[in-house]
Amino acid sequence: MDASASLRHRSPTATSTFRLYCQRIEATKNMARYYALSMQPTLFGEMAVVRRWGRIGSRGGEKTEVFATEREAAMHFLDLARRKRQKGYRPVGNCGNPGLLNASSASRQ
Repeated sequence: MDASASLRHRSPTATSTFRLYCQRIEATKNMARYYALSMQPTLFGEMAVVRRWGRIGSRGGEKTEVFATEREAAMHFLDLARRKRQKGYRPVGNCGNPGLLNASSASRQ
């Protein structure tokens, strides 16, 4: 089951957190960046998509966007992940998501 199918079958009061951690490293350009995404419930029953980015080893920036439904948040999360992949960012590990394979090895299957 892909990530979007998994999110469609969840209840409207989900309490799970989804995370994605990607890196883009290009030694020839002295580039070592990270991009982290998480989707988590708020205290008011909404869903938040939190982005963190910066140079690996630095604090970087952070932005939180709140959505009324899990579906809206999931669509935004997946759109951001797709755009970063197009720019050369690659997932690292499973980001603590239980039961998920390493995203980079799953995409090769």
